[in-house]
Amino acid sequence: MKKIFALILMVGAFSCAQKEEVIDYTKMSDEERLKAATEIAQSIIMVDGHVDLPYRMKVGGFTLQREILDVSVRTPDGNFDFPRAKEGGLDAPFMSIYIPAGNQKTPGASKALADSLIRMTERLASTFPDKFAMAYSPADIEANFSKGLISLPMGMENGAGIEDDLANVAYFFQRGIRYITLTHGTDNLIGDASYDTTGTHGGLSPFGEEVVKEMNRVGIMVDLSHVSDNTFRDALAITKVPVIASHSSVRKFTPGFERNMSDELIQAMAKNGGVMMINFGGSFIDSAYAAGSAKVREHLVNYLAENNLSRTDSAFKAYAEAYAAANNPFPTVQRVADHFDHVKNLVGVDYIGLGSDFDGVGDSLPTGLKDVSMFPNLIAELLKRGYTKEDIEKICYKNIFRVWKAVEDYAANQ
Repeated sequence: MKKIFALILMVGAFSCAQKEEVIDYTKMSDEERLKAATEIAQSIIMVDGHVDLPYRMKVGGFTLQREILDVSVRTPDGNFDFPRAKEGGLDAPFMSIYIPAGNQKTPGASKALADSLIRMTERLASTFPDKFAMAYSPADIEANFSKGLISLPMGMENGAGIEDDLANVAYFFQRGIRYITLTHGTDNLIGDASYDTTGTHGGLSPFGEEVVKEMNRVGIMVDLSHVSDNTFRDALAITKVPVIASHSSVRKFTPGFERNMSDELIQAMAKNGGVMMINFGGSFIDSAYAAGSAKVREHLVNYLAENNLSRTDSAFKAYAEAYAAANNPFPTVQRVADHFDHVKNLVGVDYIGLGSDFDGVGDSLPTGLKDVSMFPNLIAELLKRGYTKEDIEKICYKNIFRVWKAVEDYAANQ
């Protein structure tokens, strides 16, 4: 009897200890909360659904020579490199294999560019194996994380890379692509894009329907960022597995901006079991910034002409930076958190992820989220608003892993 009583006491003590471990981050000072957020970021896996490093490397002329572009060390520009990723706790940025819509005009050009950017990403991992590693599954990311390596999973931004050949879906799976954004800036053979008002297909094309089915079959996640609302609905009606939006934000804060997701689409995605990965770009976050940007651009174009300057002149760069800051202040990390709150309140925290669009949205990034080192600022803001550590884990990796594994499991049973 004494042994049983002692065991009951031990269980009770353990239960109390467990309860005591629950931390109320809302009662911390800002400094304490940021420290806690940094510790969380650096101790758990963090996945970002969309980082445009491959195209940045292409534009920068990536070679093995450090004087060109070496993101294994701190770089003076851009939003991503190894040291800053480690500081911010980013472990698995999806490398965007970005296909500009202009490539669609030349048969074969989209697939060729995709192959080139995939090779470039693989070269980054092979050149710096002590820092980066390729990743083709959640299991790969977990293994790389245990070794302190930054994983480089890949997603193809713009299904134009498939060209007009359904066999290329399986081809790109073999090349390592694990999601495909169905469209980009203009309608393509798969379906209609949010930025294009043409409405070529009225949603998914018949070919696009087959593409979605084939992506399900081989195990590539269907990414519905960039698609029109009709394409979004059509894809949800066809897919047999959860989908993602790798880098989209909430339309409520940007009325009329179809590139962001309406409440209807957010709810439909949640019903599908998918995950919406929030974009940090200023125009995605705040309509006031988007409107202000247009006015600033118009002023700066006139300023260039009036003063006979070019965009590369140092005098113009200094003026442009100062003018933009004074006339169109950047959104803040708090505004980004508003998007997370909206989705959480609408459908729950199980359907939210990170999709920064770092290296893809220029200098529009919010104050407090200018590069990958600053993820703890966002986490701290979410903790301040009552998000738990478990919530943060879901946002950082558990939600996207759930979707990814569901896609893997479905494909394995085909």
